[in-house]
Amino acid sequence: MENIRCGWCEKDDLYRKYHDEEWGRPVYDDETIFEFLILESFQAGLSWYTILSKRENFRKAFDDFDYKKVAVYSDQKIKELMNNSGIIRNKLKILAAVTNAQKFMEVQKEFGSFSKYIWGFINGTPIDNMPKALSEVPATTEISDKISKDLKKRGFKFVGSTVIYAHMQATGMINDHIETCFIRK
Repeated sequence: MENIRCGWCEKDDLYRKYHDEEWGRPVYDDETIFEFLILESFQAGLSWYTILSKRENFRKAFDDFDYKKVAVYSDQKIKELMNNSGIIRNKLKILAAVTNAQKFMEVQKEFGSFSKYIWGFINGTPIDNMPKALSEVPATTEISDKISKDLKKRGFKFVGSTVIYAHMQATGMINDHIETCFIRK
């Protein structure tokens, strides 16, 4: 008997693997949270599949998502990224990655970790929406609105409520696996 999954991931094995092994699983380490923050910000206006299919290219281009390195990227490094056909070559998003790495570390200093900060919006406990169908999964919520607003106030870029809601799903702050998905078992 084949596993029943959330319908959005049935495009191919890459999507299924991501769904089965990562999506909706709680992430508490700052390194992975930063990776998803960068990937989700690059997704703005694009499909997640586009980003996921370029993930390894992003990983190489952005020094394994090492926020300490990304925070100090030079103009030369930004030019290299702009010429890297393996990633999304949007200058505003590339510059945002650098800014977001800097702001990420400021949040770490203030809260001890970025994880403590972001998980604090939901008291450290994942929200399980238990949707019966994909049509019940929202693009934003009051909480994603609140986090987005706070991040923007702190100087983060490309962190609109839709990006933040997707980030929350990716890092397991929200579980939106549909009711019949085998992951729930």
